[in-house]
Amino acid sequence: MTTATIQTLGEFIIANQKDYPDASGELSALFAAIRLAAKVIHREINRAGIVDLAGKSGEQNIQGEQQMKLDVLANDTFKEALAARGVVCGIASEEEDKYILLDDGLNKNSKYVVMMDPLDGSSNIDVNVSVGTIFSVYRRKSPVGTSVTDEDFYQPGTDQVAAGYVIYGSSTMLVYTTGHGVNGFTYDPGLGVFCLSHPKMRTPEKGVIYSINEGNYVHFPDGVKKYIKYCQVEDDDTQRPYTSRYIGSLVSDIHRNLIYGGIYLYPSTSRYPNGKLRLLYECNPIAFLVEQAGGRAVYGVGQRVLELKPTSLHQRVPFFAGSPYMVSDLEAFMSGRVQL
Repeated sequence: MTTATIQTLGEFIIANQKDYPDASGELSALFAAIRLAAKVIHREINRAGIVDLAGKSGEQNIQGEQQMKLDVLANDTFKEALAARGVVCGIASEEEDKYILLDDGLNKNSKYVVMMDPLDGSSNIDVNVSVGTIFSVYRRKSPVGTSVTDEDFYQPGTDQVAAGYVIYGSSTMLVYTTGHGVNGFTYDPGLGVFCLSHPKMRTPEKGVIYSINEGNYVHFPDGVKKYIKYCQVEDDDTQRPYTSRYIGSLVSDIHRNLIYGGIYLYPSTSRYPNGKLRLLYECNPIAFLVEQAGGRAVYGVGQRVLELKPTSLHQRVPFFAGSPYMVSDLEAFMSGRVQL
């Protein structure tokens, strides 16, 4: 790619404003805030080991999980960047107990709320494994000019205006959708811009990768156990056995499977009977992306993630997403229609 053919994220959004005619430039400003925050996190992650940003912060988040120092920094960075643009009236974060009201003069008349996991997979930071940011954008339900309410955040995933993730790895990429396909942008530190590198991303209909923490196998539902065994049985016609790949960072696992084809599984377990992943901050935005790339995302047999009505801010659900044929095979085992 030459400099003459580079299209930046900002240029791409402007060129595709026809996809969201009611945004009046606000969605562009919102993405500018996300872009800025992602650059800051990219910088801090790349020097975490030498500026005392590695390790635990000593605090816990609302889920009782130990916060890493970069969890706190990422959360604060995204909050500040979004609040400064005057286009967001409320923010919900995996790291916060309650949603954040932005009802000052600058943001009072904003139309959007944002939900985010500021640093997914942050426990991997200390061992130099890829981590990410997940974000989701909704149009508010409450009247403009008033304070946001529960109904602004308890919207089904089908109501998302935009969603995406930033993956911080060998390169930093921002991948997003506004409901018109999925596009990926790679950060060029020399130019300081995100450049279109993966236009019109589509996941293969079939894949050969399954991603699950098999250490919890004994705690999985029977249907999931049978599907894992199916993945491991040799069969030339279906290119089995499949390859097991699990990083432990949702963004990293989804990103790989989105490109190569595969399925990601986080079922219910005896310890987490409702699953472990958060519906609002992880499952809905990832499901939106996966579906827009031609895949499927369910929380049970025939149960589409995006149609689930949230009932709490930190609601957890089982989550299965990836290449459509692989998700259908999983459902067949979970329903009992197919036996090994």
